[in-house]
Amino acid sequence: MGSKGRLLELLDSGVVLGDGAMGTMLYSRGVFLNRCFEQLNIDSPDLVRQVHKGYIEAGVDFIETNTFGANRLRLSRYGLAAEVEAINSSAVRIAREVAGDSVMVAGAMGPLGVQVDMRDPQARVQAMDVFSQQARCLAEAGVDFLILETFSDVDEILVAVEAAVQTGLPIVAQMTVDEDHRTAYGVRADRALARIAAHEGVVAVGLNCSTGPASMLACLELVLKAVDKPISVQPNAGMPRQVEGRMLYMSTPEYMAEYAKRFYQLGARIIGGCCGTTPEHIRQVVCAVRSMHKASAAASMPVVTVRPSPAEGPGTAVQPFAQRSRWAARLAAGQKVETVELTAPRGTDLGPLIQKARLCAETGVDAVNIPDGPRASCRLSPMVTAMQIQQQVGIEAILHVCCRDRNLIGVQSDILGASAIGIRNLLIITGDPPKLGEYPHATGVFDLDSISLTRLVSRLNRGIDLGGNTFSPPTSMVIGVGANPTAISLDKEVSRFRQKIDAGAEYAITQPVFDPGSLFRFLERVGDCRIPIVAGIWPLTSLKNAEFMANEVPGVYVPKWILDRMARAGTKAEGIRLGCQIAMEMIEQISDAVQGLAVSAPFGNVRIALAVLGKIGIDQIG
Repeated sequence: MGSKGRLLELLDSGVVLGDGAMGTMLYSRGVFLNRCFEQLNIDSPDLVRQVHKGYIEAGVDFIETNTFGANRLRLSRYGLAAEVEAINSSAVRIAREVAGDSVMVAGAMGPLGVQVDMRDPQARVQAMDVFSQQARCLAEAGVDFLILETFSDVDEILVAVEAAVQTGLPIVAQMTVDEDHRTAYGVRADRALARIAAHEGVVAVGLNCSTGPASMLACLELVLKAVDKPISVQPNAGMPRQVEGRMLYMSTPEYMAEYAKRFYQLGARIIGGCCGTTPEHIRQVVCAVRSMHKASAAASMPVVTVRPSPAEGPGTAVQPFAQRSRWAARLAAGQKVETVELTAPRGTDLGPLIQKARLCAETGVDAVNIPDGPRASCRLSPMVTAMQIQQQVGIEAILHVCCRDRNLIGVQSDILGASAIGIRNLLIITGDPPKLGEYPHATGVFDLDSISLTRLVSRLNRGIDLGGNTFSPPTSMVIGVGANPTAISLDKEVSRFRQKIDAGAEYAITQPVFDPGSLFRFLERVGDCRIPIVAGIWPLTSLKNAEFMANEVPGVYVPKWILDRMARAGTKAEGIRLGCQIAMEMIEQISDAVQGLAVSAPFGNVRIALAVLGKIGIDQIG
């Protein structure tokens, strides 16, 4: 496929990642706002080249030419109306030199820069001529596709589309809207983009600039219902603030990356940035989205949909659920269960963790659950940790098993190993992408997702391995899975939950619950296929902790009223006490609807978890 078809190829295969702001970066390099930034393509090409290079090093699929305002009308303000061809062709040459053959070059085109009534036939002809001139220059200079951006008038962008279509290049058309999801002329975003998407020359439509990622996420939900073409999102880094005479964008790269993941989860297929976004913002976005895309792709692979061979047979009878562990027995009897999450140490000293597990056992907690590389961090083997806790303390462990780090062979061997050393309780999860942790350049394996791994463990419980070989005795694992009541797409989450049950899931633990309403809605949706559901609880310790959970932890939703409430804590002790109170209020509201509670020990403080469960008083937290 030729270079001009690469955009379509990438859109077909998944997600396309674009660059960020050009003007912001030029301004940060000392270019005054009263300069014509597009003229820098001729006067200071190295400055433009440096900006492009930063985004390419961030790992984007395409960069945009420095030509947003390089149409005849905008350039005339600087006396440069005769330089349209020179400025646009120079911009493409600079971008192409840096991009090489591996990165696409998009020809950026903005609005005319003056208010024009497109209902006036003469004005429309003039506008068409202006857009056609720039589009032709960009096409002849060798861009891969055209991107029309920051338009606020639907009629104007449709004229630009008609002009761009004449080049034969793929076209991405983007509008900018306000917080109410309307253009400057009052047209709702979904209706505006539906009109644009109807043009056969447009391969993708979307939103750029606007008010920031949070508002754009809400608008994206609206647009997806109205448009059947790929959607692009390129938000500002929030709203700018004036700091010591400079307009600065306050959204951090991590904040942008979190929203980029949500854009992707919701269905956006072109993701980048606009005003205020830097190469660091884009680097974080690229790593986050690419990791998620790889995990998503793995989820769709039929890696363990293995049909029995004629010689395989049905395998061994599965041990009754209630007989596999004390945890399973309580679940089977319909009794309430309690578990505390304890994270393995970064080193090899298990002493302090053993003491915490012993305190859990002494206060009547049913089990401790051990995460598998939480937040993609490197810690002592969770299997070794679980084994030592069971042997030294006697309390049962729930071993998390994530799909991120092991291939098909390795994960199967680990499940067999866990069974051999007496670990029976599992919680199967897909796992956080490596980008979220301390090793952003590590690769995720994701040979399986949580559904396919559930199916694999179910087969091992029948004494059949992945290759169809039988063995005896079989494993006797208690198969738990995760559930996210606040998933962006509840329909998709419910569908995956049902697939997990079909694959063999026997109980579930939810993401931390901060919004009881979301949990109740999820439980109602899965009421016809219920397995025991244990609600996750995270006691907050401070406003900073609450903001981190809200912005940085995938699958967790923290309502604004909780953030506002945590903001009232003036000291560390007040923050812990307030967080415990909120957690206990959550438990009171949801306890009748679930079969148990899985309480995290924030920052390793097990006494906070025990206080929330009512095992000790809040004054005993220390």
